[in-house]
This record gives sequence, C-alpha cells and structure tokens, in this order.
Amino acid sequence: MSHHPLKQHIGPFALMRTLAWLRLCAIAGQSVAVLVCSWWMRIDIPTLTLLLGIDMLAVFAVFAAWRIRQPWPVREWEAVCHIGADTLVLGYLLYFTGGANNPFITLLLVPIALCAAALSVRSILAVAMLAVAAYLVLLNWKVPLPAHEWTNRDHGITLLVAGMAVNFVITALLLGFFINRLARAVHLQQMEVQRVRERALRDEGILAIATQAAGAAHELNTPLSTMRTLLPELRREHASDTLLDEDLSLLEGQVERCRTILREMVAFGQAQLSQEPERLALADFLHGCVERFKLLRPEADFELKVQPNLQQFVLRTPPGLRHALLNLLNNALDASALRDSNSVVLEVRKDGGSLEWIVRDKGPGFDPAAAPVTIGRSDKLSGLGIGLALAEATAERLAGELAIASSESGTEMRLRVPLVAVAAR
Repeated sequence: MSHHPLKQHIGPFALMRTLAWLRLCAIAGQSVAVLVCSWWMRIDIPTLTLLLGIDMLAVFAVFAAWRIRQPWPVREWEAVCHIGADTLVLGYLLYFTGGANNPFITLLLVPIALCAAALSVRSILAVAMLAVAAYLVLLNWKVPLPAHEWTNRDHGITLLVAGMAVNFVITALLLGFFINRLARAVHLQQMEVQRVRERALRDEGILAIATQAAGAAHELNTPLSTMRTLLPELRREHASDTLLDEDLSLLEGQVERCRTILREMVAFGQAQLSQEPERLALADFLHGCVERFKLLRPEADFELKVQPNLQQFVLRTPPGLRHALLNLLNNALDASALRDSNSVVLEVRKDGGSLEWIVRDKGPGFDPAAAPVTIGRSDKLSGLGIGLALAEATAERLAGELAIASSESGTEMRLRVPLVAVAAR
C-alpha cells in the first residue's frame, strides 16, 4: 500500500485497520452467541432477525476491508462513519435482546476507548455522543427478554450474571489487545520521528561539509592555476638539473591531478543539482570506478566479481553512487592495510528486486558485542571519517540500505539498491 509510513502506524488508518479485525471477531462471537442461546439454551429470541443484523455487519466488513486497501488516504470522518455503522448494528442486536438490560450494552464503550488513542478530541466527542444516543434509545425502546431466569442451583448463577461475566472477559480482552496494538503503533511512530531527526542532523552536517568543500574548491583554483603556469617556466630554467626536472615534472602531474579532481567536484555538484542520472552499461560504470580507484590507490590488490547476466545491464546511474562505492573501497583498503594486506574485493550481483554492491576486505574486522559499529562514525586515525556517512546517505536517498557484517577474515559492506532506482527504463 502506498501510505506514508507514519500514517500506517497511527491515526485513522490504524484505527480502521483495528476496527476491521475487531469487526471479524464481533461477527464470529455474535453468531456463536445467537446460536447457543437459541438452539442450546432454548431461549426465546428472534434468531432470524438477529442473524439478519449479523449478515448486514458482514457485508459492511467486506466493504471496510476493501476501503482500507485503497491508495487514497483515510480521513477521520470516515473512521467515525465506520464506528457509527458498527454502533448501529450493535444497537440493532441489543434492541431485540433486552436493550439496555442486556449485559453486553457496555460494548458501546469499546469504540470510545479505541478512538482515544487515534483520533482528535472532536472525533472522540462525536463517537461518545453516538454511544450515549444508542444507550438512551435502548433504555426506552427494546424487545424484552423472557421474564424467567435460568438458574444454576449449585452455584446460584443467573443468566444475567453469566452474561455480565462473559461481557467483562470480552471487554477486557478487546481493550487489552487492541489498545496495546495502538500503543505499539504510537511507539513505532516515535521511533520513526527519532530516525528522521537523526537523518536530518546527519544531512545537515553533510551539507555543511559540502558547502565548505565548494568554497575550498573555488579558492584552490587560483593557486593551482599559478603553479600550473610557473612550473613549466621553472623546468625550462633548470633544464640542465635532471633531478630537479624530475621533481618538477612530478609536481606538474600532481597539480593536473588536483585540477582534475576539482573539475569532477564541480561536475558532480552540477549533476546533483540537475538530478539527471547518467545512462551507462554496468560494465562501463564499473570500469570507470575501478580506474578511478586504481588511480587514487595504485597499491590496491583489487578483485572484481560480476554476475555474467549483468554485463550488459544498463544503469540509470544516480548522482552519488560512484562516490559511495569509492568511499567503501577506500575504507576497505585502509582496513586491509591493518593486517599488512592490500586486498579489496568488489562483487556485484542481482538479488531479487535489488542490485547489491558488496565490498570485502582482509582487515581485523570488529566485535559487534564489544564495540558496536555505528555507520557514520570512523575509528580510523586518518581520514575525515565521513565516508560511511556519505555512503549511507546515498543508500537512503535511493530507498536502499547499507549493511555491515564482520568476521575473523574481514569486514563486508553491502550496499543494496532497488532495481527500480538504478535500472534504465
């Protein structure tokens, strides 16, 4: 269903879903009660009339189940109307079974208790007025039950007392179970709000870093241009000094590399603003990532594994995915270096409706019981410590997830992205 997550946990939709289950329980319980009283206890009640009312409730239950499966949002007035229909059927059944003298009259209070956890004060008052009106009507108009009382001589329990006991048990179970469900829904909503707040704080931090990076890129362009102009002149002036010429040539290469990185930062920012993803074959996308990673970390012992059926898969590459992978690969190489290894493995595979990017290292891993790993918090002695945070932000933006698993042989980072977010249409 395409409801907002919070609407699934609390509010009119949660109440109508609870009422749907409660309605099924009512249909079953009322049918059993009518048949037992009529056939087994031989009480003179209008059986067919009562079964007709239960049938009307069953028809309404089918309609209500269809309604909550529709994509349009549920309004409070709809929930109140559903409660009104349930109250009308319950009042109909109570009218033919003693009215307000029926011990099950207190079931009129159950919808009020449920509304108190899900609806506004105005809606609660409306439901309460419905219940009071039904009670007043049944207090004055009713079909009385047979005057005689069924008595158990051994225990002295009358039919009225037995009905009150059953009603007490039913009300206690209904209120306990369904209010617990609504309370749990409120708790889930609070957890979701907390997660949204944490993501907002994290994204705010990432935005601040991005702003600083943009300013730094703009300021670095001037000294890099100056060095790019002076280095060739220095090489011409000291052409006879071979060692100095080699150093100056290396500096020229590093300056060009810095300029290339700055141009890529600008291009990446423009792609983020335009929100227009690239369309590349998976093989070409991986080739670009691998070449960039080898350029940044030439010491890496890199291994790439791709499912054969994905070689011609066309990606609608969203902005940020390439940088997320590079961050994960860079972190993996740093982890492997802690065990004097340069091994990094990238595996790409399709799993159901998702595309998985799995990065493995040969590092020491971690002990989840002793030191839980928090995505976005780095324990490395070098680096900015934001690589995982950026990768997780990219995964969430694509409706995916970033999972971490560790063992004695190393750590596995699994970036899982839905195919609908990256597959070219």
